[in-house]
Order: sequence, then C-alpha cells, then structure tokens
Amino acid sequence: METNKDAKSIENIELVFLKPEDYEEIKEMMIETYSSMPDAYWKEHHIRTLTTIFHEGQVGIRVDNELAGCALSIIVDYEKVDTKHTYRQITGNYSFNTHTKKGDVLYGIDVFIRPKFRGLRLGRRLYDYRKELCEKLNLKGIIFGGRIPNYHQYADTITPKEYIEKVRNKDIHDPVLNFQLSNDFHPARILQGYLEGDKDSNEYAVLLEWDNVYYEKSSDRAAFTKSIIRLGLIQWQMRLYNDFDELMQQVEYFVDAVSGYRCDFALFPEFFNAPLMSDYNHLAEAEAIRKLAEYTEKIVNRFSELAISYNINIITGSMPEVVDNSLYNVGYLCKRDGGIERFEKLHVTPDEAKVWGMQGGSTLKTFNTDCGKIGILICYDVEFPELSRILADEGMNILFVPFLTDTQNGYSRVRNCAQARAIENECYVAIAGSVGNLPKVHNMDIQYAQSMVFTPCDFSFPTNGIKAEATPNTEMILIADVDIDMLRELNQFGSVRNLKDRRTDIYSIIRKTGRKDKI
Repeated sequence: METNKDAKSIENIELVFLKPEDYEEIKEMMIETYSSMPDAYWKEHHIRTLTTIFHEGQVGIRVDNELAGCALSIIVDYEKVDTKHTYRQITGNYSFNTHTKKGDVLYGIDVFIRPKFRGLRLGRRLYDYRKELCEKLNLKGIIFGGRIPNYHQYADTITPKEYIEKVRNKDIHDPVLNFQLSNDFHPARILQGYLEGDKDSNEYAVLLEWDNVYYEKSSDRAAFTKSIIRLGLIQWQMRLYNDFDELMQQVEYFVDAVSGYRCDFALFPEFFNAPLMSDYNHLAEAEAIRKLAEYTEKIVNRFSELAISYNINIITGSMPEVVDNSLYNVGYLCKRDGGIERFEKLHVTPDEAKVWGMQGGSTLKTFNTDCGKIGILICYDVEFPELSRILADEGMNILFVPFLTDTQNGYSRVRNCAQARAIENECYVAIAGSVGNLPKVHNMDIQYAQSMVFTPCDFSFPTNGIKAEATPNTEMILIADVDIDMLRELNQFGSVRNLKDRRTDIYSIIRKTGRKDKI
C-alpha cells in the first residue's frame, strides 16, 4: 500500500500542459481518485479533444516527473449557461462543443489529485493557474459545479442549502466545498441532478464562482481606464495678490508644473482664493465672503480652460457660491475632456455658520473620470465616515479632500480622519491644504497644513498607510502614483476586507434624497 508523498523527499514540482500521450496516467489517476464512482474516468478521445480545442485550459502537475494532479476546463458564454444546467449539458454531452473562444467565463470541468499526493496543496496550485489564465484571457471569472461528497450523510435531515450553510459555518466538514471556499469561490446556486452517479453528493452540486477583479469589458472606443494614476497635490501658500489675474497666474504655474510631470489630477485646497478678500477687509466678514463669491464663476471657467490646455483633471479646491441668496461652500471638477461637475460641502463648521452665515449643501455623489470613479469631500466632511462609505459603495477608488485648517489640532482631525477613510473604504485618499498667513483678511489669519496621500494598510501598501507626504507649512507640490489594480486585489484577497466583511445583516447606511444641483 502506497503512503502519502512526503514533501521533504520531493525534488521537483512542475506545472505542465497535458498532452494526449498522458492519457494512461490520467486514466489511472482518475480511477484512484473517484473510487466510489466506477468507470468515472475520461476516455482517450475526451482528453484529445480538450487538448486540441483549448490547450491552455488543460494542465497537470508533475511531482518528480510523476503526474500527480490535473485540471481541465473550457470557455463558455455566461449568458448562455442555463442556471440549472447539468454536467452533461455544460459539456455538450461530453463532446465539449459548448466551448467557445468568444465566451466570457472559464468553466472548470474537472480537478483531481492522486490520493498519495494529497496534503501538498497541489490543488491550490492548479486553481492559482486557472485564476492567472482567467486574468490573462480577460474573462469575467471562473465557474463550475462543485461536488458535496459528504452530503449523503446528512440528506435525511437537512436540505442542500442548509448543508452548505453549515459547511460555511464549520459545523460540518466537507473536504471539497471547504477547499473551494478557502480559495475565494462563493456559492451562487444549487444544481440538482448535476452529475449522474454521484451518490456521495446525492447528485447535487453547488455552482461556485470566482470573480476576476481585473476584467475589463471590451469597447470600440479608442480609450482605456488607467491602472496607475498620478496625483498632483498643491500645497498653496496664502499671500496677498494685486488682483484676480495675478492669483490665476499662480494657479496656472502650479497646473503647468504638475502637468509637466504627467499628473492625471491636480488638487487645490479649500478657499485657496481667500486672498482676494483683502480688498473687502473693511466690510463685515459675512459681506466680504459674498464679495469673494462673485469671482467663483470666473475662476471655474479659467480652471476649465487650464484643464483642457494642460490635459489634466483639476479639482478646484473650494470657493464660496451664492445660490438663491444662500451661501454655500462648493468646488468643481474640471475634466480634461471639457466636462465640469460641481460638489458641495455638506457639513459646515460652527465658525463658517456663525461668522459667514454659510449653509451646508445636500448633494453627494461619485464622479466618473478617465481614471475611474472618484469622490470629493471638502475638509470637515471627511470627519463623517458615512459619506465616504456611501461613495465607496458606489465604486470610488480615490477620495480627494481639499481642506483649510488654522491650527495643528484642526489639521490633525482632518489628517487622522482621512487616513481612517482610506483603511475602512479600501481606497486612496489625497488631502491638500494651504499654508502661511493672511494678515489683511479677517477670519483667515493663519493656516497650517501638511498635504498627504493615504493608502490602505496591507502587505502591498506602505506599512504606515502613507504613500507620500509634503513638508509641513511649506509651499510645494506633492506628486504620487497610486495603483487602482492593487485596490481590486485588496478587496478580494486582503488580510482583512473591510468592505466585504461588513455585517449588513445587522446594520446599514440609509441614503436620503437631497436637492438637485443648481448650477
């Protein structure tokens, strides 16, 4: 009697493409593997057909040149897969004429490991190969009907659905289903009468799915969504300017600089245009801020021109704006394709309300850009975690936070909350603020800032969750690259998965309808 192979005695493990000449080894291995199902092995013409129509999909593992395991698969069109199909149907009555190069999912036909090689995690290697193949071929994912070989022991007392739930909760051990779940496959539905003769499973199977987070839908448009996004953060120096044109000259200087480094986004701080209030310092603060609001439309138009001419998406920071005689703190996303979108500060600070008479907005949304979905929250808003969670649920990858803080403790609130948002929402967060003094503008005397880019905290990211940081209280630009694909991988395979692991069965965030944008 052969015993299980000892890992210490192995000299070589090799992943190989199967060939028709391997058939006798494959047959012998299947007979050993499926001992409870007599004659449950592929015939030679089956293996020959599979290796001919889809060579890359048929792989084996050789341990010291002995075939130890195999994985067989085809490509099918997910929309044409009957939700209640059988094994015979999905294989085209074992002819494999269901395989199509135009399909969008990899369908696992079979995986088996020779008994004496079990315990070496060879199955995981085969599944890892399938996942890599799925990514290489840009398929939506992997699906297959998974056996539940221990179900016959419980069939008299519980349903297949209850059985699966007990396996997931570790109340029941099922070697096959446990393995699939540990490899990031999730149950989609029960398949009754799936595999003829599978008495151990009572002919039931579980349709298991694995989603390819790197899948990109094909398009006829001459465009693509970038994976590596370059951010340019403007740490703005508050200083007095002679007029509007001089202020915008400084704005263009920074846009030119970050554009020269091929940045995809430029982020300006909250109320960066406050120096223009110096002409109205003789007025009460509430009157002066409304005077500043008169520049907003002109500034946005200029930003839009810069976004197009310098080929960069610009987040304008924020500015005061009067709508229906009410004062709001708003900003604009000026896209390099000419589009303009508006965002509002939802939570005004006690000081903004008391001194300026400012009101909170009511519009919260994500923005589609040529670099994927982004979110924008102005300063104080980042201290309310519900907002960014809603944006994350809508697919936000990068959260931009223009801010203005006068003291270090105020800055610390923004900074620490922004970093928390990056971790809990598995996204990047970029914050940009102003530095310096404005002695001739009431309520804007001093500023403190350290602009930063935060990341989640996991193995693929910086250990402290900080991608880049500016020098505190110094005028400068901060440039950092962020990788969107790393977020997708984190969401599926991270050490912890904050978004997926939420207990939505016991709590949720309810979004109420707000007033529409007024532009």
